[in-house]
Amino acid sequence: MTEKISTLQQALDVVEALDPDEQAILINIISKRLSKERRNELLNEVAQARHDYQEGNIKQGSVADLMAELDE
Repeated sequence: MTEKISTLQQALDVVEALDPDEQAILINIISKRLSKERRNELLNEVAQARHDYQEGNIKQGSVADLMAELDE
């Protein structure tokens, strides 16, 4: 954990050395990359859910059915 904090601190030091315009560009780039990464994760989850559905690994029922199953 100490190494990770050290790496994070190093990154912060580098960012602080940038001028404000460069910092804003960096924030924009990081934000877009994080959005893309999350979008890819969601696409993978949807693909897995579709696969599970096609394989018959999905249970169907009402909320009452779910509650009854949770009480078991």
